[in-house]
Amino acid sequence: MDVLVRGKNVEITDALKDYVTKKMAKMAKLVNHHAVTAHVVLSVEKGRQIVEVTVPLEGYLLRAEEDNADMYASIDLVVDKLDRQYRKYKTRERKKLVHETNVHKSTEPTELPNVVRRKTFPVKPMTLDEALMQMDLLGHDFFAFTNAETDSINVLYRRHDGDYGLLEPL
Repeated sequence: MDVLVRGKNVEITDALKDYVTKKMAKMAKLVNHHAVTAHVVLSVEKGRQIVEVTVPLEGYLLRAEEDNADMYASIDLVVDKLDRQYRKYKTRERKKLVHETNVHKSTEPTELPNVVRRKTFPVKPMTLDEALMQMDLLGHDFFAFTNAETDSINVLYRRHDGDYGLLEPL
């Protein structure tokens, strides 16, 4: 596993880079059969030491973010979170493999989970600011709309840090 370390509002010292690389070696042992590159961003915002890590895996994306008063503690926490995510990912892969094997062996069709609610809504073209206001008025954590500038369907969502994210098709 390659590890790319970037800094945002913080200087990346050799000691920090070595610590990140050493900690990510734990993940590298787990995903040793994958040729992957982990992207690590270390940043400082208002006294918070933030570590964000993204690891693409075979169509999935492991992503974790942690903040602490100490950068080294943030690194430890984010690696632990990634470890849990990877173990969950592997468990799902194993269950999927067992399920596929059992489906081929059994003659009975298996039931898929049911969609228990379907909601339709009008998609009128609006600007990002209008979509933000509409989402807040509704009290939702996400909002789908047609972007008036690009004429494509976008999804606006509230992040855990209180900021917003926007999903746009390519």
